[in-house]
Amino acid sequence: MEEKMSSSEEVSWILWFCGLRGNEFFCEVDEDYIQDKFNLTGLNEQVPHYRQALDMILDLEPDDELEDNQSDLVEQAAEMLYGLIHARYILTNRGLAQMIEKYQQGDFGHCSRVYCENQAVLPIGLSDVPGEAMVKLYCPKCMDVYTPKSSRHHHIDGVYFGTGFPHMLFMVHPELRPPRATNQFVPRLYGFKIHPMAYHIQQQARTRSASTTRPRTQKQPHYK
Repeated sequence: MEEKMSSSEEVSWILWFCGLRGNEFFCEVDEDYIQDKFNLTGLNEQVPHYRQALDMILDLEPDDELEDNQSDLVEQAAEMLYGLIHARYILTNRGLAQMIEKYQQGDFGHCSRVYCENQAVLPIGLSDVPGEAMVKLYCPKCMDVYTPKSSRHHHIDGVYFGTGFPHMLFMVHPELRPPRATNQFVPRLYGFKIHPMAYHIQQQARTRSASTTRPRTQKQPHYK
């Protein structure tokens, strides 16, 4: 940690963490929010080395000198703790305001669906249990979720944004929700629309093909 922050000792841990490549989805949680113990209720049971991790986030000197092998563990715990705090913070008015600014700047990316016309997206988790699912992107226009385009965002735990963040944002600020996409892709062949029954027939053919191509168990030759 000391080596990573040596370039500028005045940079806070929060500013350093949010500035890391791949952490662009995070906003900077206010330190006064973190210092309020009520906002951290229950997190000490989820995060190992909780006390040391919290001190690291707040740039406080640890009570005891950390050993080399402990330093890495505490740093990992600090990143996890900050992520869990972040999920709560972005549901507050201050947190929402910061995330709205990033949303309007397109910091989270844009929907890959053609008919959403480059609609800005928001980060979302598919689970509120740590380690179950990485962060996804929610499009408020088609109301579907997508995997982030950049691989540097594929390692971020979705729990650091929570399953309800985009919905809270649009409940508090309904004026920000774009109109729902009305255009749908219509498959055609030689200019004619493909009848929905065609997909049913194709699926039946696929099922029959799969059943006939299953490897059969060969009987062993019987020798007298």
